[in-house]
Amino acid sequence: MKKTIIASLFAVATTPIFGEEVIQLNNITVKANRFERKDTETTYASEVHTSKQIKASGASTLFDYLAQQSSLNVGSNFGNTAAPTINLRGYGQNGFQNVVITIDGQRLNNIDLAPQTISGIPLGNIDRIEISKGSGSVVYGDGATAGAINIYTKSKTGFTVSTAYGNFGQKNHNISAGISEELIDLSANLSYDSNDGYSKSALDGKRNPFNAQTQNVKLKIKPSKQWNLWAEGTSARNKVGYTGPLSKSQFEDNPRDGLRNSYTKQDLDTNQWIVGTSYDINENLSLKAFHYREDKTSLFSSGFQSKYDDEGNDFSLTYENDQFSFVAGLQTFDGERKGADDVTSKDNRAFFFNSEYRPHQLDDALRLSLGARTEKVEYKYAPTSGNALKDDERLGAFDIGVNYQLSESTSVFSNYNKSYQAPDIDRFFKQDFSAFPIVTTTFNGFIKPQNVHTINVGINHTTEKNRLKLTLFNARLKDEIFFEGFGGLGGENSNLDKSRKYGVEIYDAYTFNKQLNASINYNYVKSIVENDITTNGTLIK
Repeated sequence: MKKTIIASLFAVATTPIFGEEVIQLNNITVKANRFERKDTETTYASEVHTSKQIKASGASTLFDYLAQQSSLNVGSNFGNTAAPTINLRGYGQNGFQNVVITIDGQRLNNIDLAPQTISGIPLGNIDRIEISKGSGSVVYGDGATAGAINIYTKSKTGFTVSTAYGNFGQKNHNISAGISEELIDLSANLSYDSNDGYSKSALDGKRNPFNAQTQNVKLKIKPSKQWNLWAEGTSARNKVGYTGPLSKSQFEDNPRDGLRNSYTKQDLDTNQWIVGTSYDINENLSLKAFHYREDKTSLFSSGFQSKYDDEGNDFSLTYENDQFSFVAGLQTFDGERKGADDVTSKDNRAFFFNSEYRPHQLDDALRLSLGARTEKVEYKYAPTSGNALKDDERLGAFDIGVNYQLSESTSVFSNYNKSYQAPDIDRFFKQDFSAFPIVTTTFNGFIKPQNVHTINVGINHTTEKNRLKLTLFNARLKDEIFFEGFGGLGGENSNLDKSRKYGVEIYDAYTFNKQLNASINYNYVKSIVENDITTNGTLIK
């Protein structure tokens, strides 16, 4: 028997950009692998969104932009757009755990089953969004099985105020200011997004509102041309209202029907900061190091509260010349969740290298890439009563790729990528709803990490006005992590023995003139369970 899921996304955007210069589509760069290249020169599949494209879209928040303008399948996570669910390449409800999201190098992935919090990234501050597909495991490691989303912010200059209103009490306000001088760049941003809720009022007369307030400060000091220092801090306060489940008949009758005693409320507060430095030793060799931290508190109206402390370090050495590029680095990540009855942690230690080679003596149009990573993951579970448990895993990734320039406007590429996902700490617990509203949570044991082998083959055709990208991919998974439900009475997390995902991705954008551009984003993904033994011993093939 086969379990098959078919997922597709089709999007067309036609955007007026009055007063703007034409967006040049043949000069877009990426640096997801730590080397800045034209995206048509890379050996991996990528999707790039520039600040001009973001501005022309008319979107007011990062959630809106990703949901409307990218190939990602973005959901509101039961109404929470501050930490949405993100699905890339058919990983479904676990999609956000199979993609690494970074902002200026800071990892946003959590150690539990909560999606990445993106509400603290004002859309107007974004310089570029890079989505690397079926790649990224060498540089980003744990969780980059479907790919990676890298967000780069810019230093604002001048003073900007914007505001917008919509139905259901929608409000979007933003204030930004900044200066850029020879020795210093300094910018600050305040943003406010809210709505009154889209469901009907509950029996207590209240609805399910959403409110996000974000403050961001960014500083860059430039003592010399070779040496830079930077620091950035972001504070976000989110208030989220959740509706309860609806039956199929209720939803078909009125999806806004939310009548109940009251809605569940959540206060989700995050504080993030990052400090770093870079130094150019000479024209070919450079050093980079940064440290980041996030403190997060989640409090529900039911009284359930968790606190999270995450911090990481990244040290890298890069060498580049006309023919050869090489980067090697050390990365650490320490995450801890403090619950009511336990303290659970997940710590990662990794070493990676990535390289590119252009054999000019053979063919200047050829580019080869090779990278590898080794990572150790350690878990600790310390309940307030009972025995403490711990476990560790040694995991590895690699990527081999090639890009060949057929002409000035056309190139082909292919890469073979090995990636992995070490299970997050919530995967080690199972829940029993048989005595609902009493929910019993017990330790489930340490489950296996997930391993993925992906092949990508694609073509780029880019001119000043037109950009066409086509990618075919096939991913084979071993021990795919999933949640196995027990007929609505709870469930536990487990592994699928063998599964597979394959599909096609098509992106075509065309700029007609200064006033009009259009794009098509189409993805087809098929997911298959090839072989699995369920908890009752049944073999699925």
